[in-house]
This record gives sequence, structure tokens and C-alpha cells, in this order.
Amino acid sequence: MAKPAKTSDWKGPGEAKRAAKTPGKGAQRSEGGVEPASDAVAAPPPPSVLREPFPVEDDDQRSGKYVYCIIQTEQSLRFGPIGIGSEPADVHMVNYKDIAAVVSDTPLEVYDPTRENVLAHERVNEAVMRDYTVIPMSFSTVFKTSEDIVELLRTAYDAFHDVLVKMQDKLEFGVKVLWEPEIVIREIEKDDENLRLLRQEISSQKGSTYFARMQYGRLVDSLLAERSEQLVNDIFGALSSVSVASRANKPIGDKMILNAAFLVSRDRESDFDAKVKEVDARYANLKFKFTGPWPPYNFVNIRLKLERASDAE
Repeated sequence: MAKPAKTSDWKGPGEAKRAAKTPGKGAQRSEGGVEPASDAVAAPPPPSVLREPFPVEDDDQRSGKYVYCIIQTEQSLRFGPIGIGSEPADVHMVNYKDIAAVVSDTPLEVYDPTRENVLAHERVNEAVMRDYTVIPMSFSTVFKTSEDIVELLRTAYDAFHDVLVKMQDKLEFGVKVLWEPEIVIREIEKDDENLRLLRQEISSQKGSTYFARMQYGRLVDSLLAERSEQLVNDIFGALSSVSVASRANKPIGDKMILNAAFLVSRDRESDFDAKVKEVDARYANLKFKFTGPWPPYNFVNIRLKLERASDAE
């Protein structure tokens, strides 16, 4: 008889975990392999199904199933030894009707979100998405048995099936845009007379310049926010013509003005790539970082009440 496990707010890991290397001007995206650049910023891992190790009675019961993603297929496939673990685990499938979970055998434990473990999780998703639309599961999603996974697929079948249909042949790309605030301020001063006059006043005053500097700072912040908003709107507007949907995430640090994810049809990948490079070429003082393709981490958000099978009573 199945007993309800913890409710999990399950969603993709949000921001993609590797950043594009941008050598000089000209947007280029990272693709192929899973080696991140040194400036990659990993988002905190989302909630996983297994938060604590399952209680076990003997060593024979210490084997579980690590779930990477859900796909639509009636076939039972194997993807080879590419899974998580010190020795890459064999990745295979657990099927229910016309959907399946991509899994590997694993000890019943919570995996730490180390660089090696996260890359192994992503490696499997990237391998599968070459041929299938995937719903990526949270990092460290572990079930006790295949029967538990079948129960998940059964109880959430309609939700999974609906998302797989909506996400069919769609990929996610990440676009980050950075600027140098000091350079932008100098550009703004050329165009804004009030800002120029304030700077001249501060430079020429012999006494205290506190109030003038406060006024200058407030005006700079306002003009930077205005310029940033205009640039972001222009970039979103340009890329919307070659994408299905977009999502703005919180920028990281003072230099980032855009941290966005775009959902793109697989057959328009080259169009999106070209459009990013076209937009990048318009702005000499902006640095574009372009990553992907990824599973639709930012565009899937399913609330699941997970159930774990127990021993027959």
C-alpha cells in the first residue's frame, strides 16, 4: 500500500549552470560537452524528492533509482554508463504507458550538489534531449524502487503528458548581458546636461560638496536604471521574434543588466543564434553571454505530491 511522501515543489534548476566563454566582442554560445567556464554561476539546487536517506535494514536494500528526466516514448532504451556516481552508472528507463523516466541505479542517499555531481546530472539530460523532448527532474531526485517511479508516472501522468506536448521540440537558451557602469555613466553625461552641470559644480566647489554629490548619485542611479530598462526591452523585443517564450531571472552582480531564458523551437535554433549575434553587434559596450541548448528548466513548473510504495501489509 502506498504512503504519501513529502510534497515537493518541483521545478527545473532555474538558471543554467555553465556560462558561455565570450572571447572579445561577438556573442558566442557554449555547446557540446558539459565543462563549465570558470565564471559559471550555479543556481541553488531545487527541492528534491529524497531529503534524507531511507531507513534500511540490511545492505541488500541499499539500492535505489536516481531520476534525471521524463520523456515521451513507449520504447525501453539504454543510454550507456553516463550516470551519476564515482563510476558512471548505466542509464536506462522505467516505462509507464507512453512516457518514461530516465534513471540509473544509485545508493539510497542524498547527493551533494558538487560540481562533479551536477555536471553528471546535466550530462544525462543533454544526451537524452538530443533525440527527445525532456522534462528535467530536480537534482538528487531518488526513489527506492522502480515500482515507486511507476507510481509517480501513473499519478502525474496527465501533468507530465501535457507538459511534454507543450514542450515538444523546444529548447532553452540563456542570454546574459553585462555592462561597465562607469563607461555607461560617461556616455550618459554626454547626453544629459543636468548631469554634466552637477559634475562641473562638484569639481569647482571649494567647500563641502556633500549635497551636490548626493544629488549627482541619485540622478546617476535614476538614469542608469532608465538606460538599463530601455536596453533590456529592446533586447527582449528583438529576440521575441525568434522565440516562443521568455523569462527574466534576477541579474547577478552590479554589471549584469539581463539574465534571461528563452524557449526556442528546435527548427529555429540557427535563427535564434543569428539574432543574438545581430543584437550583440548593435551595442559596442555590452557583453553578451549565450548558453544552450538546455532542457526547458525555466519553463516547467509542476507541483507533485509524490508517493512512495511501502512493503505490503
